[in-house]
Amino acid sequence: MINKEFFFKGFKSILAPDSPALALGCCFIAIGALLKNLGFNIQESIFSTMLTYALPGSLVMAESLLVGASLLNIFLAVWFVNARLYPMAVSLFPLMMHKSQPKWKYYFSCHFIAVSAWLIMKSNYKSIEKKHRIDFWIGIGCATWTTAVIGTFIGFYASDYLDKNMMMGLAILNPIYFLCMMVGAMKTIQITAAVILGLVLGPIFYFLSPEWSILLGGLVGGTIAYFIGELNVN
Repeated sequence: MINKEFFFKGFKSILAPDSPALALGCCFIAIGALLKNLGFNIQESIFSTMLTYALPGSLVMAESLLVGASLLNIFLAVWFVNARLYPMAVSLFPLMMHKSQPKWKYYFSCHFIAVSAWLIMKSNYKSIEKKHRIDFWIGIGCATWTTAVIGTFIGFYASDYLDKNMMMGLAILNPIYFLCMMVGAMKTIQITAAVILGLVLGPIFYFLSPEWSILLGGLVGGTIAYFIGELNVN
């Protein structure tokens, strides 16, 4: 069973002043409005957020529907864009693994992997005893997931009052928050190099290939930053 004390401790952690929950909720307000404009009803919109959860996946799904993509293409597109969460899982789950905890908790909680929940967990895991970290993580995941669902609900019914510019502003709040968090985390040469190189290379690659610019900027910048860090250590 899930330890209620640590579950609710994780759930309440989204109320911290530096929590990304508010930015996440604002982004899903934009998603809710977008889904309604695409012809979704409220049940379909809520169900979409519950299953897709992470913001980029929801945006890709909505844009794919807008251009008339097939269900298979939509599935593959969302699958590929959410593959970016794999490194987060690899870095996070070893911090929570404990022999006293059943495996189903880890499989169940994989659905909650997203940048917002990951940031909260990475900021708090050291204060939680290892055997209780998975319960704490499930609490964080349920809280951020609930925030996304509530944001979608509000956005769906507020869509008539949101123009295009307001929706774009809401949608970009979360990426701006993450950028600020990354800048605040620039305490090692690897992270500093990765952030700076990503900011510089992204626009450069945009002129070469707008569709692949973010991926190429992140891949090349991150790889260079990794080797800079390795050389600095040695």
